[in-house]
Amino acid sequence: MNKRLLDILGEITDEEKAILNGEDHINRDLYYSKKDTSGSSDSSPDNEIDSSRVLPNGKLIDIRPHVRFIHFPLHTHNYVEFIYMCQGETIHIIDGQRITLKQGDLLFLNQHAKQEILPAGENDIAVNFMILPSFFSTAFSMLEHSDSPLKDFLVSCLTQKDIAGNYLYFNVSNVPQIQNIMENLIWNMIMDNASKTDRIISDFNEKTTINQVTMGLLFLTLLQHTDTIKVSRRSYDQELMFKLLRYIEDEYSDASLSHFSEMVKEDEYVLSRIIKKNTGNTFKELLQNKRLSKACELLKNTDISIADISVLVGYDNTSFFHRLFRRIHGCSPREYRINL
Repeated sequence: MNKRLLDILGEITDEEKAILNGEDHINRDLYYSKKDTSGSSDSSPDNEIDSSRVLPNGKLIDIRPHVRFIHFPLHTHNYVEFIYMCQGETIHIIDGQRITLKQGDLLFLNQHAKQEILPAGENDIAVNFMILPSFFSTAFSMLEHSDSPLKDFLVSCLTQKDIAGNYLYFNVSNVPQIQNIMENLIWNMIMDNASKTDRIISDFNEKTTINQVTMGLLFLTLLQHTDTIKVSRRSYDQELMFKLLRYIEDEYSDASLSHFSEMVKEDEYVLSRIIKKNTGNTFKELLQNKRLSKACELLKNTDISIADISVLVGYDNTSFFHRLFRRIHGCSPREYRINL
């Protein structure tokens, strides 16, 4: 990461100065609503960091360097949070599971994650992003151009409540595209905060849009690296689903449930139940949707013959491909191509 950026992020904050001068707990006024500052225990369900404290003046997204030198007690938050490790490492205990976040890694937390963070040293620099769900509208609309169950599953993991796993850990330190996106996003957020005085509304909206589009680019890139995701051990289903949906994305022309079953060493019947429960579709339906989506892409963007497209997407029987395509799209592949 750029040295100037690290110098800015590594500056000792007023909150950290107080800790170094002997303060033995975090400043709750910076994080919790007034109703939560009456000494509730760390395990209390009311010990929730409030978006109104960390996202002032109606902002949809903001960043702050992670507070160092002190144990951050167990808490939840009523917004989506993700943490980017700029330098060094931090140790997080999420839903009772210990995670060491290392330089270049990303950690996403939904609103139900219960997290505490062990004290970090001066050279352990992390950035916390606090995000309201409405901020994601632009980012998720960018993902709509990628008709992918994998995308849908990732989005649900980041935003839905009451799911088995409350965090996603991306070990992406060796993915330069993601490192570049994160550095650009942090720079833009820092400049945004630094210039918030004497700023006109149109400039504010323009910078918000830039941040939203950058976030969308981050998600699009992460979709290409789902092999780096680690999920809660409680969420065996989640882990299987990421593997399955990535498998269908990459191997759709030859994919089969039996082959995937061998890959993950899980019974086909068990897999079928997990797939149906998590997606509402069967393996056959997911595979069929991917194949027809790819066929539509080839019909639209290439001059490849329909017979060859049928084989490329996994259907050796061209007649079956025609019948299936018509049943799903209400027209033949040829009519689909002509009417584009």
